[in-house]
Amino acid sequence: MASSVAALLLTGPADAAVQYPLVLTLDAVFKSGVTTVSSKVTISVNRAMIDPIRSRVTDALKFGGYPGFLNTLRSAPELGSVKTQSAEVVIRYTREDPDGTGSRLVLVADRPLFFLSRDPVKAKGGYELTLIDLRFDDRGGVTGQMSGAARVKPGGDGAVVLDTWAEEPVQLKGTVGKP
Repeated sequence: MASSVAALLLTGPADAAVQYPLVLTLDAVFKSGVTTVSSKVTISVNRAMIDPIRSRVTDALKFGGYPGFLNTLRSAPELGSVKTQSAEVVIRYTREDPDGTGSRLVLVADRPLFFLSRDPVKAKGGYELTLIDLRFDDRGGVTGQMSGAARVKPGGDGAVVLDTWAEEPVQLKGTVGKP
């Protein structure tokens, strides 16, 4: 019995649609005016965030604001990573919710992955996170958005949602691979 409870705490909800460890290599497309930039991004999530730690992180956002969230998030355990060809950040927050016939997975990394602003003097201060919002359909398709330099705010039901970003979100698309 104790081992079953420990396994549940380590792996997350029993009804989770996403299977861990999860490794996705997704097409990433950024559009700004007439310019389109395409690349690949690799998202690796070793395990889901356990509820007590998620509660601690979201309570820090709710009661301590963005600065409290940053400090608490950065002390949370590593859950995975987000990589481009030239940069990598550590995922420290996950939340999965049902979404129609699929699921929604929100990931937050503890540092910005990139700044794509057309304005080279645009202030980068305050955009200290990477936020990824993915949707998994029942056929293995994955779509979503990534804000490589973002701020977050509290959402409903203890969720973390995008507050503002340094540039338009990058569109993500791909499929869940078979191990």
